[in-house]
Amino acid sequence: MRELPALLIGLGFIGLGFLGACIAPPERAPSSAVVVPRPAPSSIGTHIVIAGKRVDIGAPVVLWFEESGYNAYSTQPHFSEEGDVGLRYTPGRSTDTANLGAAVAARLQSGTASVAELAEVVDQFVIHYDACGTSRICFKVLQDMRSLSVHFMLDLDGTLYQTLDLKDKAWHAAKANGRSVGVEIAQIGAYPPGTAMKEDQALGEWYEDSANGETRITLPKRFDGGHFYSPNPVMEPATDGRTTGFVQGQELEQYDFTSAQYETLAHLAAALNRELPKIELDAPRDQAGGVSQVALSESEWVAYQGLLGHFHVTTRKVDPGPAFDWEGVLSRARELR
Repeated sequence: MRELPALLIGLGFIGLGFLGACIAPPERAPSSAVVVPRPAPSSIGTHIVIAGKRVDIGAPVVLWFEESGYNAYSTQPHFSEEGDVGLRYTPGRSTDTANLGAAVAARLQSGTASVAELAEVVDQFVIHYDACGTSRICFKVLQDMRSLSVHFMLDLDGTLYQTLDLKDKAWHAAKANGRSVGVEIAQIGAYPPGTAMKEDQALGEWYEDSANGETRITLPKRFDGGHFYSPNPVMEPATDGRTTGFVQGQELEQYDFTSAQYETLAHLAAALNRELPKIELDAPRDQAGGVSQVALSESEWVAYQGLLGHFHVTTRKVDPGPAFDWEGVLSRARELR
């Protein structure tokens, strides 16, 4: 992914939490707002689109061409009247013609390949946290502010937004873009212990721990109710309290993702494995058999096929962070598969 503009580097320690794709708006409001759902469509679907084929994943999905969807194909800003800003993705998929033949390569590059042909070159599923907090703000920052893209955004309520057909290359993970599918999970991110816990700083603004140890998400007022599809989303992390761990050798703390996000993500991973079977239902492992918490070497990355975090792709990133439940997602996805 592209580096942050110089203007944004001055955000200090909070910048570490923004090593995902998004950057939260600078204005701060420590109080939280009532969660208000966005107007729901007449019915919400459960299908994603892969090379023009509708694939049922069994979880709530809003497509880019549907009402209230987020369209990464548009060359117009989504949230302003700025005018044409050009493409923020690459049509089709580039590939090595020596391995697949000229005709298949041409179809991949033109975006006319079949699902089976796409499955020959798409073999990684890169998981990010968006560091924006909601999918609506993620799309604003990703598309309108940073001229980037991602195939999926997964909101706090478990709604999955698809912004591009998987036949096209999104700009979300630098060297992995050509062979990967990307998802941005709505979450404010991970930070050095104790540095983001004041009311007007990231974790302190977004989460509240009660005296009995329960944690709830406190949506800041500037997010205008979150614009969620679910009328009564559960605004709680899947587990209470903060998780502290090491990613890329850095000690970080983070609150968990929501149960709804984990469930939808597992459904998505299972569907991707079914249609694009080179995306194996596993993650990079360390010598002890646990999920590795550092970037893969170049040779490891070239050989790897399956789910991986953004931090597995590059040492510059730490998302999806130490709280992400790799084993839970993988176990549930295998069960669904």
